[in-house]
Amino acid sequence: MKWLYIAAGVALFIKMLLIPNPTPELAKSVVDAVVTDSGVPNAVSGIIFRNRLYDTIFEVVVFTIAILGSKFLLANEQPSCAIYQFTDQASIVLARFGATIAALVGFELAIRGHLSPGGGFAAGVAGGTAIGLVAITSSPEWMQAVYQRWRAAVWEKISVLVFIILSVIVLSGFELPHGEMGALFSGGFLPILNVLVAVKVALGSWAAVLVFIRYRGLL
Repeated sequence: MKWLYIAAGVALFIKMLLIPNPTPELAKSVVDAVVTDSGVPNAVSGIIFRNRLYDTIFEVVVFTIAILGSKFLLANEQPSCAIYQFTDQASIVLARFGATIAALVGFELAIRGHLSPGGGFAAGVAGGTAIGLVAITSSPEWMQAVYQRWRAAVWEKISVLVFIILSVIVLSGFELPHGEMGALFSGGFLPILNVLVAVKVALGSWAAVLVFIRYRGLL
């Protein structure tokens, strides 16, 4: 069997030498086609929110189920008595400064993700990072009060429902005008879907952070 594996490896090596990779012109033409169809310069956003929108819908649903699952599985446990946080002033200042930068980056990626590298998921992760940095420098009671005051759980569910409704409209063949290529308001429904995903991921991360702080005492 050893010689069979060696022969297969040699054959694969010869195949890689004799059969060239696809030419850059072909790859470029595919990117140009995606950009033209979606109306946005970021071909990745065009693929995620248009060509592979079915996948994106289920990714959002899976993330929602994961947040609900974490709440359900930890609901019967006793809340942790010890909450581990930063206590020295230098760490608190640095963490909150980092949270400010992460929040600004998340906002930028959410509204301009269809024009430049980034997107809704990256924006949501940046927003969740900002929330996590604030959480390890603030009291759990304050974080929970802010979460409830702004009805974050309700907005999270609304963002999911609106995303699914708009996705069904897009998959049905209805689109808004693409507008001018490279403009902020361009790409039809893509910028809206981008922002909805960012809101969903950020608020879902907030919910997960609160659950793990309450029942585990740490992030």
